[in-house]
Formats: sequence, structure tokens, C-alpha cells
Amino acid sequence: MSNIQEKIEQELANARQVCGADEASPAECAAAWDAVEELEAEAAHQRQQHPAQTPLEKFCDENPDAAECRIYDD
Repeated sequence: MSNIQEKIEQELANARQVCGADEASPAECAAAWDAVEELEAEAAHQRQQHPAQTPLEKFCDENPDAAECRIYDD
């Protein structure tokens, strides 16, 4: 996930640079911000597909035999 965050930061810097230039056209500026929005949407999509584990889930992944992680059949 940090890789996409780095790309977002790069595109943000690029968009600010492009839009801050005197000779930049409105179309170039819009395209630069579109690239930022697309990356942010992808990052949000990845967060939805990989929800963060709870501390208990992490513990049970590392310690499946712990009493807290036992699953009982009814």
C-alpha cells in the first residue's frame, strides 16, 4: 500500500508544478489532477478489499493454538 501512497505524492507534486506554471494550459492542469484522483480511488479500492485485521485476528494468525483463538463446534 505504501507504494501507491508514494505514487500519489509524486502525482500531487507533479500536479502542483504543472498547474503552477505560467504556460500551463487548463487541459494540462486538469489531466494532472485527474491522475491524482485516479490513484486515490485505486488506494481506496485496495483498502476496501483488504480490510485491516483486528488485534485479535493478528494474534490468532500468529498463535492459532491459543485459548482465545479456539473455535468450538456446537
